[in-house]
Amino acid sequence: MSLTLRLTLLFATASTLVLLLLGYLIANSVDKHFEHQDMELLTGKLALAQHAVENVRSQRDVDALPRQLADSLIGHHGLEMLVALPGSKTLFATAEAQFPQSLSNHANADVTGGAMWRSAEHHPMRGIARIVRTGFPANPMVVIAVGTDVTSHEQFMTSFRWTLWSVVVLAAVVTGLLGWMAARQGLAPLLAMRREVEGITARRLDARLSASAVPTELAELADTLNGMLGRLEDSFRRLSNFSSDLAHELRTPVSNLLTQTQVTLSKARSAQQYSDILASNAEEFERLARIISDMLFLAKSDSDLVIPSREPVDLMKEVKDALDFYEALSDEKHVSLSCSGAGKVVGDKLMVRRAISNVLSNAVRHTAPGGRIVIEVRDRHEMVDIAIENTGETIPEEHLPRLFDRFYRVDWSRQRQSDGAGLGLAITRSILRAHGGDATVQSANGVTVFRLSFAATP
Repeated sequence: MSLTLRLTLLFATASTLVLLLLGYLIANSVDKHFEHQDMELLTGKLALAQHAVENVRSQRDVDALPRQLADSLIGHHGLEMLVALPGSKTLFATAEAQFPQSLSNHANADVTGGAMWRSAEHHPMRGIARIVRTGFPANPMVVIAVGTDVTSHEQFMTSFRWTLWSVVVLAAVVTGLLGWMAARQGLAPLLAMRREVEGITARRLDARLSASAVPTELAELADTLNGMLGRLEDSFRRLSNFSSDLAHELRTPVSNLLTQTQVTLSKARSAQQYSDILASNAEEFERLARIISDMLFLAKSDSDLVIPSREPVDLMKEVKDALDFYEALSDEKHVSLSCSGAGKVVGDKLMVRRAISNVLSNAVRHTAPGGRIVIEVRDRHEMVDIAIENTGETIPEEHLPRLFDRFYRVDWSRQRQSDGAGLGLAITRSILRAHGGDATVQSANGVTVFRLSFAATP
């Protein structure tokens, strides 16, 4: 069911219920009004008859009573009256007086509320009765019943209800139509947003929805969709760059292997030459293996990398072991190494060691001869940081946010200055995030600081 149809049905249903309730209240009020009018008339005539009966003192008064009561009814068409003794002897009755036993019988005559019945001609009647004490000793008690024909009221109410319910049905149809038009008009901005979204393709991920041109209720939705489009655009751009970089990185060793193999097969070679060529090919295969291994690791990290093991890891010990490994290379470049602090985390020791080694390798490689590398381990209770500081060229600020991207290099010419594939820092950040932390970098005034943050508890 479409949203427009749902809103139309809800609007029509709500308005119909309101109209039905209003119609019921109006009809009930009119009916009560007629009943009140009838009861006022009947009560007045009953009081007049009661006054006449209470003044009866002699037989002469009894004989004059019918004429007196008949005169009181002149000008009231459809009004009937009955005055009877307890033994059902009638003292006075109009020509068409037909009262039910509940009113005319002495035992049930004390009725103060109106009673409804139908006459022999099936006319609706409303009446009341009362037991009255007279001043005539022979007839001390009489029953006075007064009734009126309410046919005109009933016909009016029947016609009124028919008209009222017809108007309610017509109003329900009209409000349903107006509700549909209002829903269509109200949902027009949503339809416009749909048309805008339909025009967004992989080639137009930079398009955004006009949040200022939609109602306030849809502005947040438009902002959310724009945020989603921004994330998709960024992810798509990264994926495109990643595919391009991966093809570039794999093309070079494959091209080297293919060229070298074709040259080798072009003529006969000596055993030593074949051995040298195979050794060179083995180096390229090792490079390809490292790239593939790193890519598999990053692919696993994109799917919520699971830490293989959780064990206490002494970060200071891992830092010292890494410094021992790079000590020979640093001595060759006359780079001083120092470390301080202490801290322990729970995680995978091999992953932690790899993250520290990746950053330290970059630091040793980019530190100018005669420079220094300072490592500080600091326990901040919830997080444990490793700050690796090295001197050297300042990294331009525009490169810092993308330094941990895959295959990203500050050198945009993409000329390799080392055997690395540009995946070390990306792997480092994946390892840190798998351990509940992150990796950041700052560079200013010839000093670059990589900060590795681990969650203290798993």
